[in-house]
Amino acid sequence: MIRYAMQQLLEWKNRPNRKPLIIKGARQVGKTWLMREFGRQHFKKVAYVTFYNNKRMARVFDDDYDIDRIIMNINIETKTEVTPGDTLIIFDEIQEAPKAMESLKYFCENAPQYAIVAAGSLLGVAIHKGISYPVGKVDTIDLHPMSYREFLEAMGETQLVALLNRKDYTLISDFSNKYIFWLKNYYYVGGMPEVVSYFSEHKDYVEVRRLQKEIIRQYEADFGKYASGLELARLRMVWNSIPMQLAKENKKFFFGQVKQGARMKDFEAAIQWLMDCGLITKVFKVTSPSVPLTSYIDFSAFKLFTVDIGLLGAMSDLDAVSILEGNDIFREFKGALTEQYVLQQIVSDTPYRPFYYGTDRATFENDFTIQIGKNIVPIEVKAEVSLQSKSLKAYCDKYHPAYAVRISMKDYHQEDWMTNIPLYAVCNM
Repeated sequence: MIRYAMQQLLEWKNRPNRKPLIIKGARQVGKTWLMREFGRQHFKKVAYVTFYNNKRMARVFDDDYDIDRIIMNINIETKTEVTPGDTLIIFDEIQEAPKAMESLKYFCENAPQYAIVAAGSLLGVAIHKGISYPVGKVDTIDLHPMSYREFLEAMGETQLVALLNRKDYTLISDFSNKYIFWLKNYYYVGGMPEVVSYFSEHKDYVEVRRLQKEIIRQYEADFGKYASGLELARLRMVWNSIPMQLAKENKKFFFGQVKQGARMKDFEAAIQWLMDCGLITKVFKVTSPSVPLTSYIDFSAFKLFTVDIGLLGAMSDLDAVSILEGNDIFREFKGALTEQYVLQQIVSDTPYRPFYYGTDRATFENDFTIQIGKNIVPIEVKAEVSLQSKSLKAYCDKYHPAYAVRISMKDYHQEDWMTNIPLYAVCNM
């Protein structure tokens, strides 16, 4: 399996001022596999420590942060002699050992010669619960579900990926049917590594859906482990409302559709918890398409997307035939899947942070808005080949952006006011 985050890890390894690295991401996105595979490929030895159900190793960090003593304990625990330069130390499920998290500060300050990578499934939640985070003393990367390009790699379609990377749209258009075939499969399978790995070998849609449902059950079981009473009920209400919220034409998150009469303050903590877990992405509205976009965030208006398009389909009980062949059920939901897909690719396969812009009367509503350098780029998402882009055209007529994007099933082409990018080429924005 190929994960593009491996390159980020390699760049970290070769950085002269390297700090301990924390990999953030939701449960089941492949953090443990990535750390161990990175160690296997790029180090002579790997010392893997998991703090899950491992109180003995957690206690090692309770008394003090003497690095020599800690390393001796790691040697015993992993049966590996840790030596600087050729050993990767892995701390997995580090949220279960608060003092181990704090020790990263001392590794950074007193023993930078050791290469340490850490991860935890509920790390964000644990930090908000009071675990001290070593601010300024660690490097971080975010790991997401597999992107569409990584999915193509897993399906053995390396030449299709190479074409995308070269941006050779003449040849890309010649193979559009293949890209669209795999795109529809990605809509169903999604990017959770276990699911993708199984599908690449067996092409069994029924088992894919069972695996997705099991991941969802694990997520929901985490709700009960870390929340109770009213907080737990609100977590479940927000989580279960996301498919319905995305199915609306106006995908702004409405609290009244979670519970009648609900207000933002009732569900702020639940939304933050889901964000800390990496289970949802919040896309804020901006009040002006101006640089920098972060200065114009309207914190009261946002869209919520789930972690993975395949899991969204599973939560909505969309069957494979509906997605792969299209029917009335899918036509009702295709906008939600398509916007989820585009959001997921922007987050995982581009360097941009997505927002959206719209007026109170929705005259210039954009599906997404990103900042590329000094340019504000409006993005309109179309599930099919429709060329109707009234909102985007109205926006361009008013603001005259240097670059505007429509993402659709149509082949790549440029007009004087807009560029159409195929859905399977979001990575090339």
